[in-house]
Amino acid sequence: MRLRLPLLLTSLLLAGAARADFYVVVNAANPERNLSAKEAIALYMGRSRAFTNGEIALILDLPRDDPRRAAFYQALTGMTVAQVNSYWSRLMFSGQSVPPQALPDETAMLAALRRNPGALGWLSREPADPALRTVLVIKEAAAR
Repeated sequence: MRLRLPLLLTSLLLAGAARADFYVVVNAANPERNLSAKEAIALYMGRSRAFTNGEIALILDLPRDDPRRAAFYQALTGMTVAQVNSYWSRLMFSGQSVPPQALPDETAMLAALRRNPGALGWLSREPADPALRTVLVIKEAAAR
């Protein structure tokens, strides 16, 4: 029992350290103040192309193979990255929609958000930049 307790504590600490929140962010000039999880899902899954005020949104994302993207979609939609990629493949093949614009990294996403008041992106850290505003915080689901 003595050996199992440190192992259990270490496992719990590592599991907690691996979890992260995601911050859905807009330019501070964007009139959108808050998004619900349902609204964010609609935007990120191509079911909606506009903010609640009717303004067209430029949806930003990370590349398909980025591990943070997999964790983001799992936390937002409950879907694996393979399911999300398959979903987008079907929509693109049918001509119904195009996926969010992929940027190489979060630094590029920050720059795009600063430049474009109509952009919506997500970050793995809360932005400290006053030119940006967090409209939704998504808690990463615990590993199952």
